[in-house]
Amino acid sequence: MPARTTAAQRRRAALRTALDAQLAALGEPPYAGPDRPSAVLIACADAVLRARAAGHAPERAAVRAAVRGTLDELAARAPGHSLEVRVPPFGAVQVVEGPRHTRGTPPGVVETDPATWLALAMGRTPWSEAVAGHAVTASGVRADLGPLLPLWPSP
Repeated sequence: MPARTTAAQRRRAALRTALDAQLAALGEPPYAGPDRPSAVLIACADAVLRARAAGHAPERAAVRAAVRGTLDELAARAPGHSLEVRVPPFGAVQVVEGPRHTRGTPPGVVETDPATWLALAMGRTPWSEAVAGHAVTASGVRADLGPLLPLWPSP
């Protein structure tokens, strides 16, 4: 009987497929870097941002995979339930220790578009600049993600 694939294995495979599709759309060869989840996620987010910078529409699957992966990374680094980070239409996570909410709108909400989120996560845009430029809406006492971003140092 074949072994079942886990949800994590399926997400990693989808991320790798999305990355290679984005690279192909950029006219680049498939990803040949380290096969570590964080390395593939960083490469995917970078490829999406490079596509946007070149004036191309990024591959939707690559945007989805990069947004969901970076949101998961944020949740792993700042566990909690007092702040909801929303990146519609691709995902939302609850992060940061504090009072837990169970119904309705949480006490703190951060919301932004996928391109802005990836630029924040990758260190291409500083948190303060995104908030000042109204690319991010942030409400609540724990809504400052500045200390948690970028998720990885900029290249």
